[in-house]
Amino acid sequence: MATTISNRNDLAREIAKKIRDNKDKLQQYWNSSTPIRHFYLDDLLPEGDVLTLNEKFPPSKDLMLRSTIRENKKVGVDLSHYDPIISEYQYAFQNEEVIKAVGEVTGKTDLLPDPSFYAAGVSVMEKGDFLNPHLDNSHDGDQKVYRVLNILFYVGLNRSLETGGNLELWDPDVTEKVTLVSQFNRLAVMETHQDSWHSVSKVMSDEPRLCISNYYFAEKSPIEKDFSHVTTFKGWPEEKGKRFVLNIDGFVRNIIGKLFPFLLTRSKHRKKDD
Repeated sequence: MATTISNRNDLAREIAKKIRDNKDKLQQYWNSSTPIRHFYLDDLLPEGDVLTLNEKFPPSKDLMLRSTIRENKKVGVDLSHYDPIISEYQYAFQNEEVIKAVGEVTGKTDLLPDPSFYAAGVSVMEKGDFLNPHLDNSHDGDQKVYRVLNILFYVGLNRSLETGGNLELWDPDVTEKVTLVSQFNRLAVMETHQDSWHSVSKVMSDEPRLCISNYYFAEKSPIEKDFSHVTTFKGWPEEKGKRFVLNIDGFVRNIIGKLFPFLLTRSKHRKKDD
């Protein structure tokens, strides 16, 4: 299938139109969704375009490895080092019309993009990779505005519940979950706040999970009161020992974040100024 959309502005118009064409259905889903408010939209863009994006996705060897007890994945924000199509898609989701369209669904009208792609960008998760249940850092890379929405666009092929690498949305106790398959050409949008625990299940297939992610921010707290935390992890419910260790890990890391907030601005997972 031939590529029909070649630049970020055309991509943004198509994305915004698709969201608005489905706005009533998406609003209804968003307002009733649990345990974290979210929505998803399939067949976001023409299949041929997304297949081309899949083919041009950077290989994992060109990305930054994040491998700890908390997670195992490969991420990147060095857009100048990837095929130009990556930048077009990445910035399309930061276009004002796309942000407005997402705001119309979610009711959030004060959304701000993040051109530094702090903790966002591209990610590749291969067989055995995972992301434990966690809360995202409450703020942007400069610790000035609140992170309020997570925007995920899935590009990997042949995804299913059985292949793993799927988005898991948890209740505040991290005992019950809703799973969204990381399906090809699917847009998923979720709310982020002090109880928005989420994870990515272990990838079980040889086909990698590919994702382009963005965050939207706002000056006001999403829960109408001030709060602050670093990215904080838990074990899955069946991981009793790991949950104990990660509870201590999160406690210590949050204390360090409060005592030395300047450390939070030094993330390597952030685009450098051009």
